[in-house]
Amino acid sequence: MPQLEQELNAADAKLGDGDTGGMLARVIERLASVDAKDGDDLGRVCGALAQAAAAATGSSLGTLFATGLLAFARATKGRTELAASELGPILADVRDAMLKRGQSALGDKTVIDAIDAVAKAVTGKSDWTEVASAARQGAAAVLVDFNDKPCRIGRARMFGDKSRGLDDPGMLAFVRLVTAVTEGNHAS
Repeated sequence: MPQLEQELNAADAKLGDGDTGGMLARVIERLASVDAKDGDDLGRVCGALAQAAAAATGSSLGTLFATGLLAFARATKGRTELAASELGPILADVRDAMLKRGQSALGDKTVIDAIDAVAKAVTGKSDWTEVASAARQGAAAVLVDFNDKPCRIGRARMFGDKSRGLDDPGMLAFVRLVTAVTEGNHAS
Protein backbone atom coordinates (compact mmCIF):
# COMPACT_ATOMS: atom_id res chain seq x y z
CA MET A 1 0.00 0.00 0.00
CA PRO A 2 2.79 2.56 0.62
CA GLN A 3 3.81 2.60 -3.07
CA LEU A 4 0.19 2.72 -4.23
CA GLU A 5 -0.59 5.46 -1.72
CA GLN A 6 2.12 7.69 -3.15
CA GLU A 7 1.09 6.99 -6.77
CA LEU A 8 -2.54 7.86 -6.04
CA ASN A 9 -1.65 10.97 -4.06
CA ALA A 10 0.50 12.18 -6.96
CA ALA A 11 -2.29 11.51 -9.49
CA ASP A 12 -4.80 13.28 -7.26
CA ALA A 13 -2.50 16.27 -6.71
CA LYS A 14 -2.82 17.02 -10.45
CA LEU A 15 -6.63 17.15 -10.24
CA GLY A 16 -7.56 17.59 -6.62
CA ASP A 17 -6.20 17.85 -3.13
CA GLY A 18 -3.68 15.01 -3.33
CA ASP A 19 -5.17 12.75 -0.68
CA THR A 20 -6.71 9.82 -2.59
CA GLY A 21 -3.86 7.48 -1.65
CA GLY A 22 -4.06 8.36 2.04
CA MET A 23 -7.82 7.96 2.02
CA LEU A 24 -7.58 4.57 0.32
CA ALA A 25 -4.90 3.45 2.78
CA ARG A 26 -7.25 4.29 5.68
CA VAL A 27 -10.11 2.43 4.01
CA ILE A 28 -8.00 -0.67 3.31
CA GLU A 29 -6.66 -0.66 6.85
CA ARG A 30 -10.23 -0.53 8.17
CA LEU A 31 -11.35 -3.25 5.73
CA ALA A 32 -8.55 -5.50 6.97
CA SER A 33 -10.01 -5.29 10.48
CA VAL A 34 -13.30 -6.90 9.38
CA ASP A 35 -13.52 -10.45 10.70
CA ALA A 36 -14.36 -12.79 7.83
CA LYS A 37 -14.11 -16.55 8.16
CA ASP A 38 -14.28 -19.17 5.44
CA GLY A 39 -17.92 -20.12 5.00
CA ASP A 40 -19.29 -16.81 6.28
CA ASP A 41 -22.36 -15.23 4.72
CA LEU A 42 -20.92 -13.16 1.86
CA GLY A 43 -23.66 -10.58 2.23
CA ARG A 44 -22.91 -10.11 5.92
CA VAL A 45 -19.18 -9.78 5.27
CA CYS A 46 -19.70 -7.29 2.42
CA GLY A 47 -22.09 -5.32 4.62
CA ALA A 48 -19.46 -5.19 7.36
CA LEU A 49 -16.88 -4.09 4.78
CA ALA A 50 -19.23 -1.33 3.61
CA GLN A 51 -19.65 -0.09 7.19
CA ALA A 52 -15.89 -0.16 7.69
CA ALA A 53 -15.29 1.79 4.47
CA ALA A 54 -17.87 4.39 5.43
CA ALA A 55 -16.37 4.78 8.91
CA ALA A 56 -12.85 5.19 7.51
CA THR A 57 -13.57 8.25 5.38
CA GLY A 58 -16.16 10.79 4.39
CA SER A 59 -14.67 11.31 0.93
CA SER A 60 -16.85 10.98 -2.14
CA LEU A 61 -14.71 8.11 -3.44
CA GLY A 62 -14.91 6.32 -0.08
CA THR A 63 -18.68 6.79 -0.08
CA LEU A 64 -18.88 5.29 -3.56
CA PHE A 65 -16.80 2.29 -2.47
CA ALA A 66 -19.10 1.78 0.54
CA THR A 67 -22.14 2.06 -1.77
CA GLY A 68 -20.66 -0.55 -4.07
CA LEU A 69 -19.96 -2.90 -1.18
CA LEU A 70 -23.56 -2.50 0.03
CA ALA A 71 -24.85 -3.42 -3.43
CA PHE A 72 -22.58 -6.45 -3.40
CA ALA A 73 -23.90 -7.34 0.07
CA ARG A 74 -27.50 -7.24 -1.14
CA ALA A 75 -26.66 -9.49 -4.09
CA THR A 76 -24.92 -12.10 -1.94
CA LYS A 77 -27.04 -12.06 1.22
CA GLY A 78 -27.40 -15.51 2.73
CA ARG A 79 -24.81 -17.07 0.46
CA THR A 80 -21.42 -18.56 1.26
CA GLU A 81 -20.16 -18.95 -2.31
CA LEU A 82 -20.17 -16.99 -5.53
CA ALA A 83 -19.86 -18.57 -8.95
CA ALA A 84 -17.46 -16.86 -11.32
CA SER A 85 -20.27 -16.39 -13.82
CA GLU A 86 -22.18 -14.23 -11.30
CA LEU A 87 -19.50 -11.58 -10.85
CA GLY A 88 -20.22 -9.57 -14.02
CA PRO A 89 -23.94 -9.11 -13.32
CA ILE A 90 -23.25 -8.24 -9.68
CA LEU A 91 -20.64 -5.67 -10.71
CA ALA A 92 -23.26 -4.20 -13.07
CA ASP A 93 -25.58 -3.82 -10.05
CA VAL A 94 -22.69 -2.25 -8.12
CA ARG A 95 -22.10 0.15 -11.01
CA ASP A 96 -25.75 1.14 -11.12
CA ALA A 97 -25.91 1.75 -7.36
CA MET A 98 -22.78 3.90 -7.53
CA LEU A 99 -24.11 5.88 -10.51
CA LYS A 100 -27.27 6.65 -8.58
CA ARG A 101 -25.42 7.58 -5.38
CA GLY A 102 -22.82 9.68 -7.20
CA GLN A 103 -25.39 11.30 -9.47
CA SER A 104 -23.12 10.69 -12.40
CA ALA A 105 -23.18 8.97 -15.77
CA LEU A 106 -20.98 6.53 -17.59
CA GLY A 107 -18.39 8.47 -19.56
CA ASP A 108 -17.81 11.05 -16.80
CA LYS A 109 -14.31 9.57 -16.30
CA THR A 110 -14.72 8.17 -12.80
CA VAL A 111 -14.15 4.98 -10.87
CA ILE A 112 -17.58 3.89 -12.09
CA ASP A 113 -16.32 3.73 -15.68
CA ALA A 114 -13.62 1.34 -14.48
CA ILE A 115 -16.17 -0.84 -12.69
CA ASP A 116 -18.30 -0.86 -15.83
CA ALA A 117 -15.32 -1.96 -17.93
CA VAL A 118 -14.51 -4.81 -15.55
CA ALA A 119 -18.17 -5.86 -15.30
CA LYS A 120 -18.38 -6.10 -19.09
CA ALA A 121 -15.02 -7.86 -19.36
CA VAL A 122 -15.90 -10.61 -16.88
CA THR A 123 -19.50 -11.18 -17.99
CA GLY A 124 -19.87 -14.60 -19.56
CA LYS A 125 -16.74 -15.99 -17.92
CA SER A 126 -17.34 -19.11 -15.83
CA ASP A 127 -13.87 -19.85 -14.50
CA TRP A 128 -12.16 -17.71 -11.84
CA THR A 129 -8.86 -17.77 -13.74
CA GLU A 130 -10.65 -16.42 -16.82
CA VAL A 131 -12.40 -13.82 -14.67
CA ALA A 132 -9.09 -12.65 -13.18
CA SER A 133 -7.45 -12.31 -16.58
CA ALA A 134 -10.45 -10.53 -18.11
CA ALA A 135 -10.72 -8.20 -15.11
CA ARG A 136 -7.06 -7.17 -15.40
CA GLN A 137 -7.40 -6.60 -19.15
CA GLY A 138 -10.64 -4.64 -18.81
CA ALA A 139 -9.20 -2.52 -16.02
CA ALA A 140 -6.00 -1.74 -17.92
CA ALA A 141 -7.93 -0.85 -21.07
CA VAL A 142 -10.18 1.66 -19.28
CA LEU A 143 -7.20 3.85 -18.36
CA VAL A 144 -6.15 3.94 -22.00
CA ASP A 145 -9.71 4.48 -23.24
CA PHE A 146 -10.30 7.47 -20.94
CA ASN A 147 -6.85 9.04 -20.99
CA ASP A 148 -7.68 11.71 -23.56
CA LYS A 149 -11.15 12.45 -22.17
CA PRO A 150 -11.89 15.26 -19.72
CA CYS A 151 -13.15 14.63 -16.20
CA ARG A 152 -16.78 15.71 -16.01
CA ILE A 153 -17.68 15.26 -12.36
CA GLY A 154 -16.13 15.78 -8.94
CA ARG A 155 -13.39 18.22 -8.14
CA ALA A 156 -11.47 17.22 -11.28
CA ARG A 157 -14.28 18.61 -13.48
CA MET A 158 -12.97 22.09 -12.64
CA PHE A 159 -9.90 21.28 -14.72
CA GLY A 160 -11.96 20.46 -17.82
CA ASP A 161 -9.70 20.03 -20.83
CA LYS A 162 -6.60 20.20 -18.61
CA SER A 163 -7.67 16.79 -17.20
CA ARG A 164 -7.12 15.24 -20.63
CA GLY A 165 -4.06 13.02 -20.56
CA LEU A 166 -4.37 12.52 -16.80
CA ASP A 167 -5.78 9.49 -15.02
CA ASP A 168 -8.80 10.01 -12.79
CA PRO A 169 -7.48 9.11 -9.30
CA GLY A 170 -10.51 6.97 -8.39
CA MET A 171 -10.34 5.10 -11.67
CA LEU A 172 -6.61 4.57 -11.20
CA ALA A 173 -7.19 3.32 -7.64
CA PHE A 174 -9.73 0.75 -8.80
CA VAL A 175 -7.50 -0.43 -11.64
CA ARG A 176 -4.56 -0.89 -9.26
CA LEU A 177 -6.76 -2.76 -6.76
CA VAL A 178 -8.07 -5.08 -9.48
CA THR A 179 -4.48 -5.82 -10.48
CA ALA A 180 -3.46 -6.50 -6.88
CA VAL A 181 -6.41 -8.79 -6.20
CA THR A 182 -6.02 -10.78 -9.41
CA GLU A 183 -2.25 -10.96 -9.73
CA GLY A 184 -2.13 -14.39 -8.11
CA ASN A 185 -4.44 -15.70 -10.85
CA HIS A 186 -2.49 -14.94 -14.04
CA ALA A 187 -4.08 -16.72 -16.94
CA SER A 188 -3.04 -14.45 -19.79
